[in-house]
Amino acid sequence: MKPYDYLIVGSGLFGATFAYRAKQAGKRCLVIDKRPHSGGNVHCTCIEGINVHQYGAHIFHTSDKTIWDFVNSFVPFNRYTNSPVANYYGKLYNLPFNMNTFYQMWGVAEPEEALKEIDKQRAEAQAALAAAGVKEPRNLEEQALLLVGRDIYERLIKGYTEKQWGRDCRDLPAFIIRRLPVRFVFDNNYFNDKYQGIPEGGYNKLIDSLLKGIDVRLGADFFEDRSFWEGLADHLVYTGRIDEFYDYRFGKLSYRSVRFETETLDTPNYQGNAVVNYTDRETPFTRIIEHKHFESFGQAVYENPRTVISREYPAEWREGIEPFYPVNDARNSDLYKQYQTLAQAEPGIIFGGRLAEYKYYDMAPVIGRALSASESL
Repeated sequence: MKPYDYLIVGSGLFGATFAYRAKQAGKRCLVIDKRPHSGGNVHCTCIEGINVHQYGAHIFHTSDKTIWDFVNSFVPFNRYTNSPVANYYGKLYNLPFNMNTFYQMWGVAEPEEALKEIDKQRAEAQAALAAAGVKEPRNLEEQALLLVGRDIYERLIKGYTEKQWGRDCRDLPAFIIRRLPVRFVFDNNYFNDKYQGIPEGGYNKLIDSLLKGIDVRLGADFFEDRSFWEGLADHLVYTGRIDEFYDYRFGKLSYRSVRFETETLDTPNYQGNAVVNYTDRETPFTRIIEHKHFESFGQAVYENPRTVISREYPAEWREGIEPFYPVNDARNSDLYKQYQTLAQAEPGIIFGGRLAEYKYYDMAPVIGRALSASESL
């Protein structure tokens, strides 16, 4: 008899949620993670009393009350509302695109005026494509111009996107932005979901609660002694890279990565907002995160005389650094389908999460996927 029913590779949201549900069902679980900490990319590091999102901003949002109630049963979530700001050569614009943005862009104060300007620029883009004999947008630039016009595209989309993907917008597929939210109201709330917030005290509290009472081994690389780890349990839950699991049988999947520069500053309030995007092409980073604004609001910001910021630099992924965003172009999509076919033929293995499913996931859907995967327990 093996000592565990389930070996769970990866202690991020999928692995931790599945382990919790399995333990509830009376299953013996071992969670392993090659990092020195649990939680995957939602892990926080406490610096100067501030919970720093070590792997980039993680803002929980959902309209699914079941998932919202589930996470709040472990730790209460605060009232944080994601309202990012765009900095284009020093001029600030509210995001997502709304009446505040249009007032900052064109000085229009009425929705009808804003719509008229956007429709005018959309029509110009459509006419240019028609004159060139183009019936459907061939790339991201043409798609964006048809959706929001030249002003918004050039100031708030083009530079940021080219930094994020490391490619000219004319070399990126149109499907990346099939739709862009345009709101003709004065509302800076980025998400449309009914619920959003940050765990009070940081995401570590959520992960620690999910993994309470479960055997966890950190600094444990599944692939360094795969046969040993697999021999410990009857079933496997795998949340790592699916191509690595199959020893790159069909080739390696591509990713984009991010490099973080984190700095502690002797000021209580550096930028007045948690997220500021730098949308020009020349600024080498895509955004600055000021972490205290995720959990401190109003005058409470000034209770701590210091602050912590992180600059995010997009990077091409290579072995040895963290893969963040799947590159869902035709080549990688076809490659993933081959790995997916192998995974679907593995009755004793559950593949879950952004790396195992080669899919960009928000946090709530990851938890939802783990809850669904554990229903049969």
